Amino acid sequence: MAAPPGKQVQSMFGEIAERYDFLNSFLSFGIDSAWRRRAITAAGCSANDRVLDLCCGTGDLAIAFAKNGCQTTGADFTYEMLAKGPAKANKNKVTVDWVQADAQQLPFDEDSFNVVSIAFGIRNVENVDLAIQECHRVLKEGGRLVILEFFPIRNRVWRFLFRLYFLRVLPLIAAIVRAGRTGAYTYLPQSVDDFYSATAFAKLLISNELQILSDTALTGGVARLFVAVKKSS
Repeated sequence: MAAPPGKQVQSMFGEIAERYDFLNSFLSFGIDSAWRRRAITAAGCSANDRVLDLCCGTGDLAIAFAKNGCQTTGADFTYEMLAKGPAKANKNKVTVDWVQADAQQLPFDEDSFNVVSIAFGIRNVENVDLAIQECHRVLKEGGRLVILEFFPIRNRVWRFLFRLYFLRVLPLIAAIVRAGRTGAYTYLPQSVDDFYSATAFAKLLISNELQILSDTALTGGVARLFVAVKKSS
């Protein structure tokens, strides 16, 4: 279950960074914000807990954690996306440490974070298993891994609507607003189809010594929220 080569993904997201926030909100009808709020609640972190938001993009989830009093680090592979974060954090009057990093080789010590979160990013990592291993390594014992992601949709009606929207409507709107290469948006539904099923992904987490606390389908199963904990050794 490999995404395209890292440099290809990096280039693709670099091209759409300028209008990424607008399109995320507009094209999801604001539902992405509600999903992120669910992830924050599911993380169950306390003030001053250390949080790593991995594949953080332009920093929305990292900033939300920081607003909840967490010591937050936002890490992403794509510089153009990451570069949007500081101004957004300043606007929200919070502090976030921004680090350009590859999810498959994190520049952090073992047992560093109480929470590691990934929102709509793990699907774009070339070696998902290796990234999960790295998440496990940097989590403290008892720490939570929170993953919000699109998975292949089992419900036929929702699957049809998802593919219709993302294959036909989204690329057209992206082209109209000049959001960069429209291939980045046609890539989305294909990457979902090619990704692990929710069941297979759960098995991957378990194989990496993570105990699944919850697996929640959101908006008809369009997205799923996994919460897993690092077992005590």
